[in-house]
Amino acid sequence: MMRLHPGLTGMLMTLVLLCLAVPLSAATITEYRPTTVACRLDNGAKQLAIRSFRKEGVPYYLLVDLNSLATRTAPASSVRPITEAGPPSFSDILAKNTAPPYKLQNFGLTHAMTNPSGMFLTVDLCPSKRPFEKGAFEALAAIASKSGRPTPVAICITGAWLRTHREELSWLQAREQQGLLAITWVNHSLTHFYDPTLPLERNFMLAAKTDQRHEILANEVAMLEAGLVPAPFFRFPGLVADERLVKLLAELSLIPLGADAWLAKGEEPRNGSIILVHGNGNEPPGITRLMKLLQSPDFPAFLPLAAATTASRNNLLDKPATAGQR
Repeated sequence: MMRLHPGLTGMLMTLVLLCLAVPLSAATITEYRPTTVACRLDNGAKQLAIRSFRKEGVPYYLLVDLNSLATRTAPASSVRPITEAGPPSFSDILAKNTAPPYKLQNFGLTHAMTNPSGMFLTVDLCPSKRPFEKGAFEALAAIASKSGRPTPVAICITGAWLRTHREELSWLQAREQQGLLAITWVNHSLTHFYDPTLPLERNFMLAAKTDQRHEILANEVAMLEAGLVPAPFFRFPGLVADERLVKLLAELSLIPLGADAWLAKGEEPRNGSIILVHGNGNEPPGITRLMKLLQSPDFPAFLPLAAATTASRNNLLDKPATAGQR
């Protein structure tokens, strides 16, 4: 048997690990456009196509299940447009969470619309030069090892973080594939602009000359090209929005996602709470509180984000998260 030089062996192993760690683009996405087409899959399930696009030149749709809010991509040739009215669940939820009165900060779905036994963990990945909070994700994966079920978590991802943290994204995707994490992938904007010298009214996505539509749709493209399927939710950077931005979300069939338990700010979670922490290394106090919560004897059950809406009350509360997954 031929023996390799130890140094060469080490180099080959490093290359193999890098190939495994860095996710390749799933496909090139072009002609990405909003649409609203009621349709049915071959299995009879009613869906709403909210985006049309080409994947390596083949026409595709991004579909939302009107009952469960699960999202998927499918070739346009595999779905049949329908004219009959579908179930009102998704449209009702969208309408309720984009209706006035509008407020500058933390507008939208901030607490469960249902009365579930558990809470909803959301982790923001805003732009950051720091490593991600791997220990927190490992703790969530460890829960799954004991329970035998993936731990639900909604990860709100920015294009800026995705672009500069490919190996960490690959690590998260691997835990998803191993059945340890049930991830709902939520759009958190492409660039997540922030200037600490500006007031909220002119900051984040409300900053002058911000192309809000591009911030939303271009990040969906980035997510799809990285192998992530966007859920029908959107988290405003800084939780900051105005009436115009909320109406844009409604037009794009996206539910604004807020929170009533931002742990780093000392907000106490309760049953039905949508918990917010930052997993990008920028807000350690929130992660510290989360780790204490995970270690507490009365640790709450985490539920898939879609179960916070009435659409999923009957068919998702006893299942791992499915919305925003392939």
